[in-house]
Amino acid sequence: MTRVCNFSAGPAVLPEAVLKKAAEEMLDYKGCSMSVMELSHRGKEFKGIIETAEANVKEILGIPDNYKVLFLQGGASLQFAMIPLNLMKNNKKADYVHTGQWTKKAIAEAKKYGQVNIVASSEPDGYTYIPELDPSDFTKDADYFYIATNNTIYGTAYKNIPDTGAVPLVADMSSNIFSEPIDVSKFGVIFAGAQKNIGPAGVTLVIIREDLVNDVPESVPSLLSYKTYVNSGSMYNTPPCYSIYIAGLVFEWIKETGGLEAIKKINYEKAKLLYDYLDTSEMFSSPVNNESRSIMNIPFVTGVDALDAKFIQEASENGLKTLKGHRTVGGMRASIYNAMPVAGVKALVKFMKEFEKNNS
Repeated sequence: MTRVCNFSAGPAVLPEAVLKKAAEEMLDYKGCSMSVMELSHRGKEFKGIIETAEANVKEILGIPDNYKVLFLQGGASLQFAMIPLNLMKNNKKADYVHTGQWTKKAIAEAKKYGQVNIVASSEPDGYTYIPELDPSDFTKDADYFYIATNNTIYGTAYKNIPDTGAVPLVADMSSNIFSEPIDVSKFGVIFAGAQKNIGPAGVTLVIIREDLVNDVPESVPSLLSYKTYVNSGSMYNTPPCYSIYIAGLVFEWIKETGGLEAIKKINYEKAKLLYDYLDTSEMFSSPVNNESRSIMNIPFVTGVDALDAKFIQEASENGLKTLKGHRTVGGMRASIYNAMPVAGVKALVKFMKEFEKNNS
């Protein structure tokens, strides 16, 4: 069977080695004569799976000892409410940088629990850049400061992480976590939906500094309290066992690939291949400000809707799948997460050159 090049923004391509390993263990996980999907989450087998996954996350990201790693449910979108519920507890204030649809939804949730200060926004220009931040605009007594480090729909990413001082920095890293090394100590909370660089949908990774887990308001429901999951090792109720298992295989694959420095080198190579072509093409162009370009999600357009549609159809017919841009922006988008091989990006660029030649 020939696999296609899957450029979906999520659920996204997974490493072939991971899929093959999961297939081998589908009916019999390590000699227990059961699938992981059938194992008790209280049994020693699954305990080994989740503890190994947690240990590998800490190793890969170099997480300091004063942070907890959690595997939660509800998708990254649930974090839009969990963050203010758990953190907006002192002065009922938070700073947000508005850079796209997902920060818009996060802001709407936070406003239900306290005062939200929009520090900066790229909305007037269609979210085509990451706005410059002026520290004098920051709320000094905010309970936290919120950003989305990579904006999946619009193809923008932070190149410099803001220094928020004593105010905990919260980051939605759903679409660029594990794409390159990060300094976890700069953040109070990092969260990421799995279905891009971690594994299948169903589990959300949360990394939280220990001091932020304390003093949770009593009004917070148990299932929405980070403290609940810290105290129970992410197993207060039945966790998404199979999604955590696949995520664990992905973490092992990252280590086998050489860790985040090696992953970063490959990701920058892939992004350069596509951006270099877009910058010289007379048909295709990138709508994103050069200084804000993502290495994970790369939108591009021809400027003609009918031509975009033709490109998407013909690309699909040639095994280059899910290149249609998000419905709110149109055009095309190539999501080139960790599991997308360099060969896949080369195949895309080759097809784009042929399409441009045949349609000019």
